Amino acid sequence: MYRIQRIWKLLAVATAIMFFLCPIQSKILAAEPIIGYSIHLELNGQAVGFFADVSGIGSENEVVEHTVVDQNGQQVTQKLPGRLKYLDVTLSRGITSDLQLWQWRQEVVDGNIQAARKDFVIRLFDATLTPIAEWNFLNGWPSKIEGKVGSTVIEEITIVHEGMNRSL
Repeated sequence: MYRIQRIWKLLAVATAIMFFLCPIQSKILAAEPIIGYSIHLELNGQAVGFFADVSGIGSENEVVEHTVVDQNGQQVTQKLPGRLKYLDVTLSRGITSDLQLWQWRQEVVDGNIQAARKDFVIRLFDATLTPIAEWNFLNGWPSKIEGKVGSTVIEEITIVHEGMNRSL
């Protein structure tokens, strides 16, 4: 057991030395989102915190099929974009003592939806804390919040919104 702990300590020290003393290696680590990244949430210009995971950044269209007859009398099915739908954004992190997200959700539970609607920004930072992506959302409000307690303790919030764009 002692030998394994020693090997892990040596690996950790070697990794730190490579990261901090080798500029080429640190540039590679910074550009690789799998190795190190941070997801930041901001509500109406106020920082809320960092998250480990995010999903649902995007939009989709329903597909409307329209059958027409071409010049040769053949039926042709055209696929046209239908109604636009924005995906629900889900963020998760380890539970913290900060109750800001829970208080935001409580505004919806209490029926105060106008106060709960907030513009929000999600920023993705690399390992050097340089922003590498940014998404802006309009009129978001939390449709769900959940604490998950098991071998890990996770807080997860789902935010619905009325529009988005990527600015970085």
